[in-house]
Parts: sequence; structure tokens; C-alpha cells
Amino acid sequence: MSLQMKLAAITLDCPDPTALAAFYQQATGLEPHPKSDADFAALNGVHGLFIGFQRVDDYRAPRWPEQTVPQQLHLCFDVVDLDEAETRLLALGAGKPDHQPHEAARARVLTDPAGHPFCICLG
Repeated sequence: MSLQMKLAAITLDCPDPTALAAFYQQATGLEPHPKSDADFAALNGVHGLFIGFQRVDDYRAPRWPEQTVPQQLHLCFDVVDLDEAETRLLALGAGKPDHQPHEAARARVLTDPAGHPFCICLG
């Protein structure tokens, strides 16, 4: 008999959970979890899955694509218009690394305000 497991949360380490939750809330439209606080914040996702953000003292942002500080996690989001999504996310505080491994017309790598890389892809 196999163990039945359902993914319930994806949690990112960061220096400021409230700020990173606000970035992803504005980017995705997900609602804040009611028990969010300064040490752990979360956004309620689809089908009960939520994205969590936990405070880590002495947090070191990933160095992508280098591995001097590994990326720790990688999220991908489907979007309808890459240029529009990139512009909006950069205005919210995302960064755009120089290294872009994908064809720019299909996907782009950005970083959230805490340095985690994530992709936006034509979906």
C-alpha cells in the first residue's frame, strides 16, 4: 500500500516574510492567510495549497545561475503576455538576472525581492 500525500504548502526562506508575501500577493492575486505574522506569512492558493514565507536570520539570497548560494527553490508561473507580466513584476520589486537560459519569447527568469529565482512562461 502506498502512502497518499497531498502537497499542502511551498515555503520560502526570506528576511522579511510580510514584505515577500505582499510581493507575491500583488503578483498572483492570492489572498493572505489569516494567521500570517512577521515571522511566517502565507498566501492561500488553489485547492488548499498555500505559499509560505518564513523569517530566517542571516538570510543569504540565492546567486542564480551560480551555485555559490544555491537557488533553494524555483517557482514557475504561466502568463498570457510575457512583456506585460515582466513589466508589472519589475515594478513590484522583482529583478531580472542578465543570464536568461530560455528563448525570451517563451520564458524569462526573474528574481523576487528576496532573491529567489522564478520563471514566467507563456501558458
